[in-house]
Amino acid sequence: MHGPASPGWLLVALCAATGAYCLLRMRSTVEEQRRAAGGEALMGFGMAAMAVPAAVAAPPHWAWLGYAAVFGAAALRALWAARGGGHHLHHVVGACAMVYMAVVMAASPGHHHAHGGSGVPLVTGALLLYFTAYVLLSGVRLLPVAAMTGSTGSTGSTGAMLPRPARTPGWGDRPELSRACRLSMGIAMLAMLVTL
Repeated sequence: MHGPASPGWLLVALCAATGAYCLLRMRSTVEEQRRAAGGEALMGFGMAAMAVPAAVAAPPHWAWLGYAAVFGAAALRALWAARGGGHHLHHVVGACAMVYMAVVMAASPGHHHAHGGSGVPLVTGALLLYFTAYVLLSGVRLLPVAAMTGSTGSTGSTGAMLPRPARTPGWGDRPELSRACRLSMGIAMLAMLVTL
């Protein structure tokens, strides 16, 4: 996570911007959107904090344990919410990945990972495979799809059906923005795992 400074700052900026957008999404009128956005905001800001280059600020040992505790609690909350299905299982995996990275960083001498090789290769490899598949799937979901029109409209003065104007969702409820947010966090997670 603490490699060269320039990519590290780009990762911090990406994660912080994603976290900020997710905070704004918490204003949605849809309760499920608000709950998901809260978990994603926590992930975004947590990833931004963990990605700060070590040359600038090397966190003390207790900070890594704090990250592990916060994301452990987030994993338990997401696991509880996953009873209903949905996107919560991905939140469980993401929070567990954050706990894993925090524990590895806390256990490593000097907390520097420019050379890698500090984590358990099997766990790191499994997480890399999962997030690679997640990023690819999220990218495919962002591809434009022909809009299907299934709504009926009202009749005009000529008796012909007029299309009913579609309700435009608020910017916080737009699924493509949520997917782009999740895609960027998946890419950031991959970048952090690669340097582990």
